[in-house]
Amino acid sequence: MTSLVGTGVLLRFNLRRDRLMIPVWVAVNTLMVLSMPNTLKGMYGTEAERADLLDQVATNSSFRALIGPVFDDSLGALTAWRVGVYAGALAAVTGLLVVVRHTRDEEETGRQELLSSGVVGRRASLTAALLAAAVASGVLALLVTAGLAGQGVVGAVAFGLGLAAVGMLFATTAAIVAQLTESARLARGLTAGVLGVAFVLRASGDAASTDGSSVLTWLSPLGWLSQLRPFAGERWWVLLLFAAAIAGQGALAYVLAGRRDVGMSFVPTRPGPPVGRLGTAGALAWRLQRGGVLGWSVGFFLAGVVYGGLTDGVADLVGDNEKAREIFERMGGQSGITDAFLASMTGMLGLVAALYVVASVLRLHGEETSTRAEPVLANAVGRLRWASGHLVIAFGGSALIMLLAGLGFAVGYGKEVGPILGACLVQVAGVWVIGGLTVLLYGLAPRVAPLAWGVAGAVLLIGWVGPALDVPQAVLDLSPFGHLPKLPGGAMEWGPVLVLLGLAAVLVVGGLAGLRRRDLTT
Repeated sequence: MTSLVGTGVLLRFNLRRDRLMIPVWVAVNTLMVLSMPNTLKGMYGTEAERADLLDQVATNSSFRALIGPVFDDSLGALTAWRVGVYAGALAAVTGLLVVVRHTRDEEETGRQELLSSGVVGRRASLTAALLAAAVASGVLALLVTAGLAGQGVVGAVAFGLGLAAVGMLFATTAAIVAQLTESARLARGLTAGVLGVAFVLRASGDAASTDGSSVLTWLSPLGWLSQLRPFAGERWWVLLLFAAAIAGQGALAYVLAGRRDVGMSFVPTRPGPPVGRLGTAGALAWRLQRGGVLGWSVGFFLAGVVYGGLTDGVADLVGDNEKAREIFERMGGQSGITDAFLASMTGMLGLVAALYVVASVLRLHGEETSTRAEPVLANAVGRLRWASGHLVIAFGGSALIMLLAGLGFAVGYGKEVGPILGACLVQVAGVWVIGGLTVLLYGLAPRVAPLAWGVAGAVLLIGWVGPALDVPQAVLDLSPFGHLPKLPGGAMEWGPVLVLLGLAAVLVVGGLAGLRRRDLTT
């Protein structure tokens, strides 16, 4: 078919461009999954402990909402239960990022028009983007299947295929959204919003029933993953739901792609107000990033409410399990189990906030590579003034979302408002170090600036999986979050916080100095 001419070349090009991003996301997801069996074996090594866990989950709707129902007491089934929802969400994020990057991003920057001037079919770019997402999902499925085969080959195959199916389903969702919008940022945001709705539907359904039979669960692709029931009497027919949804969405994306011009969309961007309100570089930066700030703020507040509501029941869930208590204490400090849980959850939100600050800082990179920065800088706007507008939103926004997370904890938990707010705000120092490193990479070497995603992914992996694997403290200390005081419950240590803030300032200054001296990317 002439509409697919050049797909192979574009696929190789896409994989070359993603030679760092895809491996990082797949590695984080794989290691998170494969770290669970040994961890769970140490925590629930006897049949009595596993049976008690099943009883506790069945009677605790909050934990079912957070993680999902559990269908069997084998290590494989417990692994699928413990990480299934989050591994599926990470696979979905990988798929949507890859597809938007190679479709709407290319059109927005003008590179797609250049590619289309050659021997490239009308639907070749979309096909190559979906195939790149399929490669990422396929590698994830193979690694997870191989790693969990010791728990049961059939269950491992089911779980691996389920994760790949979730990734491809949201890849095709992103392919549709990319046809509807003119902005890659909006395409990513809308697809992430669909993922958020899927999580909420699954959480609501699982909280309402102990076996996932709620209608709300079946309305969510993340719910389908748990209903596949790996290692617990696999329901292979659930994969047909994924296949039908992927095929239907893919077909719709192809139809839409064939009915519009390159660079155009079915939902055009609204024109700005007739009277300008963008008199400063900071106002322009706010206009460009306000949607992202709002979305992250709402998400962090709701996450705080959910985690705060779980706090009272965490002591009952952990019980006398010394291994579970040890993991919480490694993440949250040597305080009581409630304070350790709160400290570990605020620390996890801090790790996720690092992703926000990277995305926000790299908006500078996107504005530069798309040549939208040139008209701004051609006026009486210096580079530092232009960059500062975005950096204020990046660093100030990260502090804001952590503050809102603390308020959410206060609403959900209803106790220790001051200490919880302090625990959330102290994470800002670690977040700002990651943001400062991103500024440094962008300012000195914009071509490698996307490596900041890899740094954020590595920090997330260390903080998330490291305590469960009992890795040496030296490895945990590679993350700036490993040096922060464990609050609430621990003693406030200003020394490490001030050092991290100073390091972040030095990194930002270095990045801005590099930006002043180098040429703009062409």
